[in-house]
Amino acid sequence: MKIRKSREYKRGRIEIIPMIDVMFFLLATFMLASLSMQNLHSLPVNLPQGHASPIQAKTPVTLTIRSDSQIFLDKTQVTLDNLATTLKTMLPNTDASIIVAADSSAPNGVTVQAMLKAREAGAQHFLIAVKHVD
Repeated sequence: MKIRKSREYKRGRIEIIPMIDVMFFLLATFMLASLSMQNLHSLPVNLPQGHASPIQAKTPVTLTIRSDSQIFLDKTQVTLDNLATTLKTMLPNTDASIIVAADSSAPNGVTVQAMLKAREAGAQHFLIAVKHVD
């Protein structure tokens, strides 16, 4: 007569369903993390079209000029009179870049005056934001 052991050992199995769930969770986590890394300092404006290679600024400050001549520094509304003083507090160093996001229907005079005021505040490098066309 054959004597059985009191406990039979089963071979381990790898379940694939929980592994798929974990992979989808990681995918969703990385997608949300990458969305939070986007530069969202500017306000939506109708940018002019052009060809430009993407440039990564070290510590950018966005100067937004709307079509109705409203001026914003990183979503903070300013006027031409207080633009220089507000920008001085926002610039970490003299090598900081200013991203100019001007609406295509914004008056050119206001854009130039805002850039001159930014230069008075110590800005040396200006990057013009454009909408990429193929």
